[in-house]
Amino acid sequence: MSKGSKLWLAAVMGALAAFIVAALVLPQSFRLTAFTDIIQSLLLASGAASFVPLALRAQGRMRLFWSLIILGIAFWLCYQLFWVYYEVLLRRDVPDLFAGDVILFLNIVPLMAALALRPHVPRDEYAARLGRLDFALLLVWWFYLYVLIVIPWQYVTPDVPAYNRNLNTLYLAEKIAFLVGLTACWIGSHGRWKNLYASLFGMSFSYSASSAMANWAIARKVYYSGSLYDIPLAIAMAWVTWIGLRARAHAPQADSREVSTVYGVWVARCSMIAVFSLPLFATWAISDAAVPSRIRVFRLALTLIAAFFMGVMVFVRQYLLDRELIHLLRHSRDSVDNLKRLQAQIIQSEKLASIGQLVGGAAHELNNPITAMLGYSDLLLSTPLTPEQEPLAAKIGQYVRRTRSLVASLISFARQAPALKTPIDLNTLARTAVKLTQPQWEALKIEVRTQFEASLPKVLGDSNQLLQVCLQLVASCLHVMSDRGGKVLTISTSQQEGISVLQIATEPLSSLPSANSRTTSLVDPEDGLGLIACQGIVQEHQGRISREPRQDGAMLLRVELPATASVPKGKQPKEPTVPVLWQSRPYA
Repeated sequence: MSKGSKLWLAAVMGALAAFIVAALVLPQSFRLTAFTDIIQSLLLASGAASFVPLALRAQGRMRLFWSLIILGIAFWLCYQLFWVYYEVLLRRDVPDLFAGDVILFLNIVPLMAALALRPHVPRDEYAARLGRLDFALLLVWWFYLYVLIVIPWQYVTPDVPAYNRNLNTLYLAEKIAFLVGLTACWIGSHGRWKNLYASLFGMSFSYSASSAMANWAIARKVYYSGSLYDIPLAIAMAWVTWIGLRARAHAPQADSREVSTVYGVWVARCSMIAVFSLPLFATWAISDAAVPSRIRVFRLALTLIAAFFMGVMVFVRQYLLDRELIHLLRHSRDSVDNLKRLQAQIIQSEKLASIGQLVGGAAHELNNPITAMLGYSDLLLSTPLTPEQEPLAAKIGQYVRRTRSLVASLISFARQAPALKTPIDLNTLARTAVKLTQPQWEALKIEVRTQFEASLPKVLGDSNQLLQVCLQLVASCLHVMSDRGGKVLTISTSQQEGISVLQIATEPLSSLPSANSRTTSLVDPEDGLGLIACQGIVQEHQGRISREPRQDGAMLLRVELPATASVPKGKQPKEPTVPVLWQSRPYA
C-alpha cells in the first residue's frame, strides 16, 4: 500500500474513532446527530472515491464491475445525505413515509449486478448477452416487488406501520439474497478475488446486522441518530474505504481456471422462476381480503404491466437463445464434416504407409537379381558380338541401370522418417549424376554438356535423396532420347530470386510424337513410378518439378529448390500448401 493510501486510511480510521467516541460519550442531542451524520457521509464519500481509480485504470468488464460498486455506494451516500438534509439542515426527523427509501432499497441492485458479472471467471463461461438479460429479468422482478409490497402503503393507502413492516421485510430479503450471492462468489474464487469477496461479505454482514439492530431499537423507541446502534453501521462504512484501497494495492487478475456453466444455468432458472411467480402474486393480490380494494386493484394492474414487460424480455431471450443454438448446430455440423475428412485422410495415410512398406520391401528384394543382371550384361558387352547383337546388349544394360535407378527411388520414397537435411551444393550433385550415368550415355553415343553457375547458392536437403532425383531424371531423358533420337543432353544450374534451379534439356528429337499422343505422352508410363518418387522427395524439400515439352520435340526438366538463405535457420522446410505432382507447360 502506498504512503498516500496509508494516510488516507489513517484519516478514515480517525474519523471512525471519533464517531465511536461521540456515540459513547455524547448524550442524545442535535450536536451528536449532526456530528455523526456528517461523519457517516464523509465515510461513504471516501469509500466511493477509493474505487474511482480502479474503474479508471480498468477496461471492459473489470471497469463495469468497479463502476457498479461505485454506483451502489453512491446510492447509499445519497440516502445518507437525505438524512443530513432533514436532521442537520431542517433540524427535524425524517418523515415516516419517506420517498427516499427507494434509494436505500436500490443501492444493493448495482452491487448485485456487479456480482453477476463475476470477473474472476473466464468470459466465455456463459453466453454474455443471455446472462445479462437473465439478470435484467431478476432486477426488474426486485423492483416489481418493491412497488407491489411497499408503494401501496405509501401512496395508494398511506399506512405507516404497514409501510415500515413491508419495507423492512423486503429490504431484509434483498440483503439476504445479496449475502448469498457474495458467499457463492467467495467460495467459487481463490487468491486475491477470494480476499476481495470476503471483505465485501464482512462489510455487507456488518451493515445488515446494524440495520437489524437499528430496526429492533426503533421498534422499542430507543433509537436515535449517533446512538450505539449506529457503531456497526459506521464500521461498515469505513470498511468500504479499506476494501477500495486494498484492491488498488493488490489489483486482482482474472482467474483463468476452467469453470462450469452451473452459475449461468441457475441464473436462467431463477429468471424463469421470477416470471412464473407473477401469476402467484396476482392471485395473492386478488385473494388478500385484509387489504383495501384500491391496493388490490393497484397490485393486479401492476402485475399485468410487469408480466407484459417481462414477457417481452423472455421473448428476446428466447430469440437470442435460438440464434445461439443455430450457430452451435452449424458449428457442430462443420466439426463433424471436418472429422470425417480427417478420418478419410488418416485412412489414406495408413494405406500409403502400408504401400510404402510393401514397396520398400519389394525394392530391396529386387536389388540382388538386378545386380546380377547388370553384371551379366556388362560381361556380354565385353565379349565379341556381331554388329546386330552389340546394340541389343547395350540396350539390356541400359534398361537394367534404369531399373536399378527406379528401385533406388522407390526405396527412398518408402522411407518413413525424414532424413537429416544439410546445406548441399547442387552443382556437385549434378556432376556426380553425370559421372554415375556415364556408362549409359556413352553406350548410347549421347553427348552430355554441362553449364553450372559458379555462384549457385546451396540448398538444404538430403544429399542421397537429391542425388537419386538427379539420376532418375537423367535416366528418363536418356531413355526418351534412345527411343526417339537425339544426341545432345544439356545439364545446367541457375538461380532465381532465392531459388536454385537444375535444368536437364534434350535437343530437338528426330522422332516426334503424333498430335494425338502429344498430350498423353508428357509423362512416360515407364517413368511414372520413378517420377512420382522424385516428386515426393522434392516436395519434402519444399521444392517442385516441372516439365516443358517443346513443339520441335525437345524437352526441359526443371527442378526448383529454395536456397539456404531463404530457409529459417534451425528449421526444416515445410511441405508446400498445394503439392505439385508433375507440372507441364504449353508448347512454346
